[in-house]
Amino acid sequence: MRVNFTVNGRKQEADDVWEGESLLYVLRERMGLPGSKNACEQGECGSCTVRLDGVPVCSCLVAAGQVEGREVVTVEGLADYAKHRDDAHPGGACASGACGTSVDAAQRWQAKPADGRSAESGDLSPIQQAFIDAGAVQCGFCTPGLLVAADELLERNASPSDQDIREALSGNLCRCTGYEKILDAVRLAAARQEEAV
Repeated sequence: MRVNFTVNGRKQEADDVWEGESLLYVLRERMGLPGSKNACEQGECGSCTVRLDGVPVCSCLVAAGQVEGREVVTVEGLADYAKHRDDAHPGGACASGACGTSVDAAQRWQAKPADGRSAESGDLSPIQQAFIDAGAVQCGFCTPGLLVAADELLERNASPSDQDIREALSGNLCRCTGYEKILDAVRLAAARQEEAV
């Protein structure tokens, strides 16, 4: 089957998708967007988290056919998504599918050195920069899912409590950090977001 959907703000098409194929497989293998990680394939770890119509979901549990006509945001498009959201749709998202990161641009994206200028230059979203600044990234396997979930939290709750943060990230497992630096990063991003308003 053919699936037409929006990825990081751009209309995309996936051909020859079989009915049992997951959204995670389509993103990683067909579109070359490896940010969402394939770990448990059971929706338990959160490493494959993407936003589907604005809601964080485990892409390993979503059949590719279910995304027909819908909007997906991956970690590769997070910076552009956050910037566009702040500039053009404060407090919202781009529903038109006419804006965002192309698959080609997302495939070529590379993290820049943390020189303190990344957030201002638009290379990273505020939550991505906060993860770096707070030292919340270790092996990095869980990081994309955590970033996507944290970005969604900060979109709907600009000033989350520690309990809000813990609840929003409860579906994302990390074996390296002990979570405290991850919580610090979300707190830092929220504080920076409040300062910018």
